[in-house]
Amino acid sequence: MKRWWILGILGMMVALEGSAQQIIYANLKELVEESGDTLSAMKIEKRSKNQILLMGGADYRVSVEDNSGLNRYLKSRCYAVRSDSALYVNCKKVKYKRFRFGGWYAPAMWVQGKIYFSAQPVGSVAASTTQPVDATKLGGDVGTAIAASGLVNARVYYELNPETGKVEFVGKDKMLLLLENEPELKDAFLKENSEKAEITGKYLLLLR
Repeated sequence: MKRWWILGILGMMVALEGSAQQIIYANLKELVEESGDTLSAMKIEKRSKNQILLMGGADYRVSVEDNSGLNRYLKSRCYAVRSDSALYVNCKKVKYKRFRFGGWYAPAMWVQGKIYFSAQPVGSVAASTTQPVDATKLGGDVGTAIAASGLVNARVYYELNPETGKVEFVGKDKMLLLLENEPELKDAFLKENSEKAEITGKYLLLLR
């Protein structure tokens, strides 16, 4: 099914907006080539902690007012969107090993030819970085609820390989490799001793 046919059926409004560009990318190839389609009225909203706890998924909801067809496309089929200089990856289209991140969009950035996005810990990453002690003690539904509530606030970074689409966790070892040629930053990162997104993201930005 060709992209233009899909977008035509959905009734997408295409427009060039000067400096306020809002672009959607149908797949990873389009994102890499910067060959997406420009929208005129895309809305990006931060989801609440309660929404994430109850329904799962990433931090941002992307929508277009009064266009249910395009909203379905943005939610389920679109790979990524850009609003001015801010990039967001659709978590429904990526996964870490066999674990999925749920729906909606995660903030992302290009660093040295790779895409890095911030999302909840999943799989072994969740077990090793954010599991509350009380959840282990209590177990059952109560322990699961505590663990889930802890993950609402927890964020780590993942690396998306634009050539393969493979996702890797950016933990301490991965970050040290990225900082190998930056000894001062490497030493500073080691002193931070954290794999949280606010720490990892700070050093990723310094590598751009």
